[in-house]
Amino acid sequence: MKKLIICSIVIFSSAFAKAQTIKTWSLQECVQYAIDNNIDIRQADLNTEVAKLDKKDAVGSFLPSFNASANNSWNTGLTQNITTGVLQTQTTRNSSYGVNSGVTLFDGWANVYRLQRAKMNVLSREYNSELIEDNTLLNVANSYLNVLFNKENLKRLETQHNLTQDQINLTSQLVEAGSIPRGDLLEIKATYANEEQQIIGINNNVVISRIALAQILNLDDFTNFDVEDPELSDPNGFILDRAVNDIYENATEKRFEVKIAEQNTLLAEQDLKISKAAILPRLSAFFNYNTRESGQGNFNSFLDPDSPTRQIGIVEGTNQSVLAPNFTGLIGKPDPLFDQLARNDGISYGLSLNVPVFNGWQVTNNIDRSEINVESNRLNEDQTKLDLKRNIYQSYNDAKGSRAAYQSAIIVVEARQLAFEYARERYNVGRMNAFDFNQSQTALTNSQSSLLSSKYDYIFKLKVLELFNGIEADELKL
Repeated sequence: MKKLIICSIVIFSSAFAKAQTIKTWSLQECVQYAIDNNIDIRQADLNTEVAKLDKKDAVGSFLPSFNASANNSWNTGLTQNITTGVLQTQTTRNSSYGVNSGVTLFDGWANVYRLQRAKMNVLSREYNSELIEDNTLLNVANSYLNVLFNKENLKRLETQHNLTQDQINLTSQLVEAGSIPRGDLLEIKATYANEEQQIIGINNNVVISRIALAQILNLDDFTNFDVEDPELSDPNGFILDRAVNDIYENATEKRFEVKIAEQNTLLAEQDLKISKAAILPRLSAFFNYNTRESGQGNFNSFLDPDSPTRQIGIVEGTNQSVLAPNFTGLIGKPDPLFDQLARNDGISYGLSLNVPVFNGWQVTNNIDRSEINVESNRLNEDQTKLDLKRNIYQSYNDAKGSRAAYQSAIIVVEARQLAFEYARERYNVGRMNAFDFNQSQTALTNSQSSLLSSKYDYIFKLKVLELFNGIEADELKL
């Protein structure tokens, strides 16, 4: 029975552990997921869609407008009969219908300029989306490297912690044998406790760095998220073999902040053309068709004896007679609907010319503002290129400095490792006290930590240079 229970527990535990397996993400998976789900990228894509709708509006301004209208109302009281023109107390129903159309024939080419501007704005929005994507990729790479750094730092310290435990065991034996004083054992145990505190802190750093990366990816589940632990060899610094001027020239052609600045200048120049178009006359054509009908009673109608082709209407209760062209010989019955619509319809069409003469200097002021905006955007374009050049030169020098620091850190670790091995041999034979041995171990630990930090710093700075050089998202690798 006990065996059955134990087997059930093992099976259940294995199934539960399998269900709780944490998915590990590669850098490429993180990059692709960020492109598809990052909020900033999605917002930039929506702005691009809005710009495309603005372009459709600009195309629509070339097309004629066409609208239809209909109105139906009832009036009770002393009102004018819209058919006869007579005032009478009555309840009438009046309706009117119409269609109208208009088209701009000439507006100083403003519509043409607006369409061109709308196309430029779509391109500018696409550049902005690409720039946000590049910045997001850099943040993903940085956060990913930060997770790897903390995890590798944790492994290094745990390995050192195990060595310290072995040293405690050995020191305990030497103390029991009377080879070394008990104070040496206490010194080693203090080092062990200090390492435990460091492990707790680095464990916390691992969790925080994972959460930071998950937030960039817009993930909700932080607990079941982790990254792969690739074997990172020596960083590939081939890009530092290129001349920095070549990297800058390549960046001016590919970097989206430069393209955005150039596009903003073109948009400002297009706004200036639109402002100048307001000086010219505006010519448009129009066409209108309208008709009406009315329905009411209270009329007697008959043919006029003096003019058989004319009808006379007499308002009931009075001796007043009026022309009643819209009534048949039936008492109180109006003409059929379509007969009234056909009789009362009308059309109007023509051309409309609007010549700007004076509008409180609004047109000239808008032109001046547009000219200032053009110059401002040209200055911003120059500043963007200067900033890019400064950033590239700084990143290039930072990467070279990081490479030198990384290579120096390798030499230091090698020297510290040899010194530690020598100190451990002396300590094991009782020729070195625990304090001096602990100092040698601490120096090795610090040098290893410095090497790890310089390595990841060097990798990140290389990624920055690669992005400046125009690397594609699917080419971003560690």
